[in-house]
Amino acid sequence: MRTCVVLRVLVTVGLLFIVICDAFPANEVYALNTFKEAIYEDPHLVLSNWNALDSAPCGWAGIFCSMAQDHVIKINISGASLKGFLSPNLHLLSSLQELILHGNLLIGTIPKEIGLLKNLKVLDLGANQLTGPIPPQLGNLANIMKINLQSNGLMGKLPAELGNLKYLEELRLDRNKLQGLVPANNGSDFTSSVHGMYASGASPMGFCRTSQLKVADFSFNFLIGSIPKCLGYLPKSSFQGNCLQHKDPKQRAAALCGGTPPPTNHASAIKNKHPVAEPRHQAASSSSKPTWLVALEVVTAVMVGSLFIVGLVNGLQKLKNKSSIIPWKKSGSDKDHMTIYVDTGMLKDVVRYSRQELEVACEDFSNIIGSSPDSVVYKGTMKGGPEIAVISLCVKEDHWTAYLELYFQKEVAELARINHENAGKLLGYCRESSPFTRMLVFEYASNGTLYEHLHYGEGCQLSWTRRMKIVIGIAKGLTYFHSELDPPFTISELNSNSVYLTEDFSPKLVDFESWKSIISRSEKNSGAISSEGAICVLPNTLESRHLDVQGNIYAFGVLLLEIISGRPPYCKDKGCLIDWAKEFLEVPEVLSCVVDPELKHFKQEDLKVICEVINLCIHPSTSRRTSMKDLCAILESNIDTSITAELKASSLAWAELALSS
Repeated sequence: MRTCVVLRVLVTVGLLFIVICDAFPANEVYALNTFKEAIYEDPHLVLSNWNALDSAPCGWAGIFCSMAQDHVIKINISGASLKGFLSPNLHLLSSLQELILHGNLLIGTIPKEIGLLKNLKVLDLGANQLTGPIPPQLGNLANIMKINLQSNGLMGKLPAELGNLKYLEELRLDRNKLQGLVPANNGSDFTSSVHGMYASGASPMGFCRTSQLKVADFSFNFLIGSIPKCLGYLPKSSFQGNCLQHKDPKQRAAALCGGTPPPTNHASAIKNKHPVAEPRHQAASSSSKPTWLVALEVVTAVMVGSLFIVGLVNGLQKLKNKSSIIPWKKSGSDKDHMTIYVDTGMLKDVVRYSRQELEVACEDFSNIIGSSPDSVVYKGTMKGGPEIAVISLCVKEDHWTAYLELYFQKEVAELARINHENAGKLLGYCRESSPFTRMLVFEYASNGTLYEHLHYGEGCQLSWTRRMKIVIGIAKGLTYFHSELDPPFTISELNSNSVYLTEDFSPKLVDFESWKSIISRSEKNSGAISSEGAICVLPNTLESRHLDVQGNIYAFGVLLLEIISGRPPYCKDKGCLIDWAKEFLEVPEVLSCVVDPELKHFKQEDLKVICEVINLCIHPSTSRRTSMKDLCAILESNIDTSITAELKASSLAWAELALSS
């Protein structure tokens, strides 16, 4: 009997081991998937092999697991130009020892939940675009040895809680916008000695406690006061470029320090809202069974129970994976994670309109001139000002997260830097919470879109010379976006719907579609990304369409073909415009077959130049596509859009009309 019991225990333990080894912690997979969800640009496709359906992420790029392949212990994705936010769910990676995301384009704030990573030894978020304060919860990283937050836009005061990090050896906070004092210890000023700080009996906090600190850099911030005596062993360069009371090292000019607020003492206390109850065990009564048998029965019961629980959890997780998960959707339980940090400096030069102002200008939002699943466009007239086009984003408040809010701020700032005669001018924005409103205000182009004129209006309004003027105007606008702006700007969906025409038919490029991918991601509605008019613009997937300069160049070639042919980029009966035109583009003798039949006259020389540019734009190899600057030069130097050319074309057209009658 004893042998049977032992065998039963061994079998149970073996089965339990197999189940546990087979199931990677689901919460860690979820944490990595939500990290990817918060990244909205991955130009080098670093995260391309991060498969949400894969239950074992140890083979994913930048992910390192433990020897047993059962926990993520390191994330290292540096210099990948990832653009997005830091997910608060990273705290679910309970075994994580290194989080290295140096040299990306991450924006937003540092989630306070990072402080829950008790095993973290290295935190490197340097050389990003992070804003907001340094969370005091980082002082809970009991095993941290290195923190690098340099070269960001972090603001606020240095948390005194960082002094709790007894194993901290390296701290780099240089090149931020940090203010206030360097906390030496709790309740004392900079001139206090290391021994004196214990005199008050208060629990000490501050950098004087970090006995292991060997390297620290606080330079090029806006820190005030004196350098703590306990940090006197650091090189003077560690404190340069601040507003400290020291001439050596060199500090900022007084004029640059004028806006620094007065110092105030602040300490954050972390409260345990959900204390864990201590389990109570009752003493088992003695029985007549042998002690060894009782012990084996207890062990067997525990093993069987554990096996049942693990199997149940595994089954529930598989069921959960089949359902649709919306990681960034707000809920009552995660509102604490959605604290929105508004960078007032980012939008300080952009006009902010009230909803009431725009409601009056747009006649109670009754003058609708365009709509899509993602936005509604209103026409309005500001009191004593210009005509405006107001784009209202169609997003439910329940789907609007801190990440979308920061993306909205970044996009407004991005659009506000555009200033060119062939680009739509952003006049301002509207952001209100009651009723929930997110709007962009552009100057109004009175002649509607190029798409409307080509496919719904009278084609004769767009003479050949007028179309050539539009082509060159678009080329000039794209050249400005790609070559004169740093970093370059790209139109997310460049087509005839993104070209608006003024009263004299001058083109204005407007990027209304940049919200589609981010909004659709928040609502898990991938169908909102596409539009029938641009389904064939790029031969790649919809998600990769127009994410870069090369995508814009390809789309420009398609747009040129649409302008001269009068055909849409795609129609159900005739398919893709590029496929239809290829046979004509490759044979010079039949080039005229691609010209819009509505046109009674066109210039063969111009057509040859346009078709040459189209072929340069749609070349299969992106490396062999000509830049917009060079394409624009080809068009401007070979196409005559002067008044003389217009009059000549008009006279020939009248002559043809007279002969035909």
